[in-house]
Amino acid sequence: MRPVELPFALTQPGQSEVPLSEKVCFLRRPESYPDRPAQIEVKESHMSWVFLTQAHAYKLKKPVRYSYLDYSTVAARRDNCAAEVRLNRRFAPDIYLGVVPLNLDSSGHLRLGGEGEPCDWLVKMARLPAERTLEAQIARDGVDEAELRQAVHVLTRVYRESAPVDMTPAAYRQRFRNDLRENLEELADPAFALSSDLPDIVAAAQQRFLEANVELLDARVAGGRIVEAHGDLRPEHIYLGDGPIIMDCLEFNRELRLLDPVDELAYLAIECHRLGAPHLGDVVFETYRADTGDEPPARLIDFYASLRAMLRAKLAIWHLRDEHRSDAEEWRARTMRYLYIAADHAAKLD
Repeated sequence: MRPVELPFALTQPGQSEVPLSEKVCFLRRPESYPDRPAQIEVKESHMSWVFLTQAHAYKLKKPVRYSYLDYSTVAARRDNCAAEVRLNRRFAPDIYLGVVPLNLDSSGHLRLGGEGEPCDWLVKMARLPAERTLEAQIARDGVDEAELRQAVHVLTRVYRESAPVDMTPAAYRQRFRNDLRENLEELADPAFALSSDLPDIVAAAQQRFLEANVELLDARVAGGRIVEAHGDLRPEHIYLGDGPIIMDCLEFNRELRLLDPVDELAYLAIECHRLGAPHLGDVVFETYRADTGDEPPARLIDFYASLRAMLRAKLAIWHLRDEHRSDAEEWRARTMRYLYIAADHAAKLD
């Protein structure tokens, strides 16, 4: 492919460290892509940039490091791209097309594939219509429950094919203690000025559940119920119609993917609830029970759901750390919405 001429001096030939801004500028340009799309749609998150053509999506991971992930080196980003493709093909084998190098050639030009030395890597995916997501279908009150059941069938197949995780019951319970403590600490941070006693009420109910239900949680481990799951099962990641597709598995931290499927499905249920469709959680669990023969008690589902809602409240309130955000009140309202959902489930634990 012909190298793209950039309107500024790029990194010197032979130097592999290219600033992120230059990579993004290059990838914004339609002529950078083999199929020469008419335009590029660009989306940014805390961890990546996504560049959308008419047919494909290319994800570039940012060179960042947090306590739970490390994208700080080219090698780390390459490995995480490969992991993302491998893990997501369990749920969407025809969508994750591979890993593509972003190369720097001998004359100092960036190329998407082709000759040169890799200065970064991108995940290449087939692009799917946004209107097919479960989130979009909830918004227009158009969810076909039969199609949702088909998506759950995909999930239960992966769960059944996954080997049980080697974890002790004590370690499993300790994870919840840690999560409970961290969620409460963050939500109680005075910097957020969250004038609500719901975090304390919910955390206390969760703590009582942990103390009173040791045998129940231990049985989930002993029964081989903890598997390597999806890890980020939200309505925006589920595509219905023309065969269900589940995208965006959490690839960067295996520990966060080691879950009881009931926990993962409770996460999906609370997100459906937040979007105004709490009844879809019943559809999800009815299908899960029929597919697996697993009959988790209601109090276990409520425990998982309350803990997941608290986690999402914590993640939502983190957006308030940027005091200049124009959407701060929206994130504060979302935090409270999660807390109300958490409290609803926590009230059923005693």
